[in-house]
Amino acid sequence: MNVHETYVLSPARQLTDEENRLVWKKPSSHQISEEEQRICKEVKRNWDRGEMKIANILLEGDAGSGKTQLAKALSANFGLPYTKVTCFADMDKSDIIGAILPVIPSEQLEKLEPAEQRIWQAIYDSDSLHHITEVLMDALQITQEQAALQMKQMLKRAAEYTDGEAVEYRFYPSEIVRAYQKGYLLEVQEPNVIRDAAVLMALNSALELDGSINLPTEIIHRHPDFIAVITTNRSYAGARPLNEALRDRVQHSEKMDLPGKEVMMERAISKTGYQDEKVLSVLADVIIILDRTARANAIKGVAGMRSFFYWTDAVAGGASVKESLYHKVIYKITTDDEEIKILEEALEKNGLLASLEDVANQVKKNRKSVIQ
Repeated sequence: MNVHETYVLSPARQLTDEENRLVWKKPSSHQISEEEQRICKEVKRNWDRGEMKIANILLEGDAGSGKTQLAKALSANFGLPYTKVTCFADMDKSDIIGAILPVIPSEQLEKLEPAEQRIWQAIYDSDSLHHITEVLMDALQITQEQAALQMKQMLKRAAEYTDGEAVEYRFYPSEIVRAYQKGYLLEVQEPNVIRDAAVLMALNSALELDGSINLPTEIIHRHPDFIAVITTNRSYAGARPLNEALRDRVQHSEKMDLPGKEVMMERAISKTGYQDEKVLSVLADVIIILDRTARANAIKGVAGMRSFFYWTDAVAGGASVKESLYHKVIYKITTDDEEIKILEEALEKNGLLASLEDVANQVKKNRKSVIQ
């Protein structure tokens, strides 16, 4: 029996074709972690226990520690469609609930620039705020935050086009509402960046196990299969901590650190195909020491799994071991000269600069033997 078959939460539930497409499919490179197994066991064990149900999960750790990968793995294991919302500082309640948009009369629509006409038509063909955001991001090649701002500007212009006329309005639910109502696994990325207390209150109330959301058109109740996975980077000095009321609604938390060295190496082999364990061992040691040193010295950047994968891949592709260390790892942590010096001294103190020289020489010899 596969892991995902063991932990499916609602075996009798029939997903639509679209929902089946949203259930994450694990790639061959996916390695099952202790955190994944622990969460799955706890959620499955408590699923039918009423108030003891675990349906809000917090994954807190450094960038690149595998939070989103784990959230997607839970989708596969639980058999739930996966979707996400990426929070940003200036989110307002419409980003949590959805937005009411006016339908511009066709004669007014024809007066707009062709590009804007196409955008509005794409919006009217959409069925959720998430799809509208994607339309704007794709059409204008902008970020999600910029798309939200663009939407607000378009709403102002739409009000001008429909001024003094009988206007039809249409409600577009947010991705949060869609997941909440239909019973998806929703990853809520970085809610600690939200500034508006009213937005946080709306999000908090949505996460109550028996909660409901007041929409402009109706009141909806939390689907029994809805799971919220909150993923947030570990707080640094000066960073806004995760809202306490939000944290209080979580029933299970995981502190996402770098995995053990053996797991790091296994994942790198699966991800990159590079199999020289001696080289991988030294590269993993470097990442571990840089990660510890950055934390101990309040250096804001992190050395995580993502850096490890890209560094390994660069070495596998023929890049200099030491030179690519800076471009794939150290400069991602910091470009401050004093902080770089601290990191270099830590590597030297632990004998890793010498180990990197040895590894670099070995890689060169291996390449020469392959060429010959």
